[in-house]
Amino acid sequence: MARLNLLEETRFEKLPVSVYPDEHIASKTVAARIAALIKKKQEKSEFAVLGLATGATPIEVYEELVRLHKEEGLSFQNVITFNLDEYYPMQPDAKQSYVRFMDENLFSHIDIKRENIHIPDGTLAKEEIANYCIEYENKIGALGGLDLQILGIGRTGHIGFNEPGSAPNSGTRLVTLDDLTRRDASRDFGGKENVPTKAITMGIGTIFKAREIILMAWSRKKAPIIRKAVEGEMSGNVPATYLQLSDNVEFILDEDAASELTRFNTPWLVKDCVWDKQLIKKAVIWLSSEVQKPILKLTDEDYNNNGMAQLATDFGPAYNININVFNQLQHSITGWPGGKPKADDTQRPERKDPPQKRSLIFSPHPDDDVISMGGTFIRLVDQGHDVHVAYQTSGNTAVWDTDVLRYVEFAIDFNRSLGKNVEKLEATYEKMRRSLENKQPNDIDLQEIQDVKAFIRKSEAIAGARFAGLKDKNIHFMALPFYETGKRVKNPVTEKDVKLTMELLQQIKPHQVFAAGDFADPHGTHIVCFKIILEALTRLRETEEWTKDCWLWMYRGAWQEFEIHEIEMAVPLSPQEVQRKRKAIFQHQSQKDRPVFPGDDEREFWVRAEERNRETAEAFDKLGLANYEAMEAFVRWKF
Repeated sequence: MARLNLLEETRFEKLPVSVYPDEHIASKTVAARIAALIKKKQEKSEFAVLGLATGATPIEVYEELVRLHKEEGLSFQNVITFNLDEYYPMQPDAKQSYVRFMDENLFSHIDIKRENIHIPDGTLAKEEIANYCIEYENKIGALGGLDLQILGIGRTGHIGFNEPGSAPNSGTRLVTLDDLTRRDASRDFGGKENVPTKAITMGIGTIFKAREIILMAWSRKKAPIIRKAVEGEMSGNVPATYLQLSDNVEFILDEDAASELTRFNTPWLVKDCVWDKQLIKKAVIWLSSEVQKPILKLTDEDYNNNGMAQLATDFGPAYNININVFNQLQHSITGWPGGKPKADDTQRPERKDPPQKRSLIFSPHPDDDVISMGGTFIRLVDQGHDVHVAYQTSGNTAVWDTDVLRYVEFAIDFNRSLGKNVEKLEATYEKMRRSLENKQPNDIDLQEIQDVKAFIRKSEAIAGARFAGLKDKNIHFMALPFYETGKRVKNPVTEKDVKLTMELLQQIKPHQVFAAGDFADPHGTHIVCFKIILEALTRLRETEEWTKDCWLWMYRGAWQEFEIHEIEMAVPLSPQEVQRKRKAIFQHQSQKDRPVFPGDDEREFWVRAEERNRETAEAFDKLGLANYEAMEAFVRWKF
């Protein structure tokens, strides 16, 4: 019976999928399978032939393999590896080369023989590539093929660098990279313009010949393409869909990457559900969108015709369900994000007491506060709350080099106008200018340049917070140590990051904490900053009584927005408040027009924020609620 139930749940899935709670558990599982294969081959005195991938996805797999080697004696003497791909052209010692990646993450830490390592050569002359690719294929064939191929997946659906349009029988070859692939790699190269346009990749046909294929994916960013690859029709537009033809493939996902698969996203379409309040809310909102009717107009027939007959039977009639969900949504809307004094708060998202709250807004970068919740920020101040803002990092990697020179030139002229000696400043300026002229993509800036970039972001943050009505004494700059590396890759979080956060919380003793909950930012800073806040609050809750009355609200906006069914507090904005929020964002001049790290959204941050806020308001309107100009949305973290 359990097997039948699983088949019913996964009936939309066209290949085997295993889902793990998080990427750490999943990565250890994959590493254990690789280790088991290596040991099995060792027992037979045979080589284990592995196809390896690069990128962020397999890093923890490699970390676990290194641990197994160092702590449990796993030997790689009988292992032969073939990597999927390499940028072209690419020098092996370049920071972005996959030769360097594999050395740093695996090969330099294990006992594999160097002659058993094969990675496509990015230094070849173009006329040599065709023969080289044939040789690469022949080497794999001479060993009897790959025993196991591990894969990641790009957001274009590419496996290896087999971009949309690749043939299912393609072999190793030189390919042109998709624009989205290059945008995703832009941070590694210091800008998309520095990303190579071509790469050498194993073909889909080569991958298919592996006796076992494991495709791994982590995070919600990968969820849309995973759904296409697993449940979509086979198409050259999504090369990973060709894996549906293989009998030897398995997708290994974390819960976030699997979140858009039918069995998780709309489970009522594949099985009988245990209906709780949140699932009912999600299902009714989905149904309203599916049949394009306001919630209060949904009928029993709509429920029955769209896979929700069980819900109507268990909790119906339909109108009872509709009015319940409608009321939940209506009660989430409030113009009083700090609570409405002397009002009945039983149906409001925030408490009425104390009437004046201490509100602490954590901003991972110096502009996330106004971009994501600028309207709510301004309203909290206007409504008399004691609002503080804490900028967790300097954001100094996200300033254009030209801005640095412009600001230092201004400083020289200003000091000269005051009759001050500017020789030292001019010497520093020349040093900085020479450094920037010789700077290569992703080089670490001089400390003086890092400092000026931080000063620029700091002055903009002060201007934005002041515009929102904040006093200078309520503006806090934390400069958390994990971030201050001067380079793309940040340091691990340490006790100092947590302690600094605890000290600020103890100083303010807030009734409300607002923290960035959009973890899709391309640099990963938001999730790191959120975990630091969570750890700090969790520790304080063990000893500090005030924390029992401290609520943690998550906001989004810079990179993504909450789904309507997730929203627990929706703060409507008038046209005038939208304008005020826009002007607060405009104080961040270094991020205006085109920021250094725009992600894959070409819109300016203020445009993103306004359009997302407007779309949230429109979604509430379509569900049958009041029609507002815009809305900022929040979800409360439950400890």
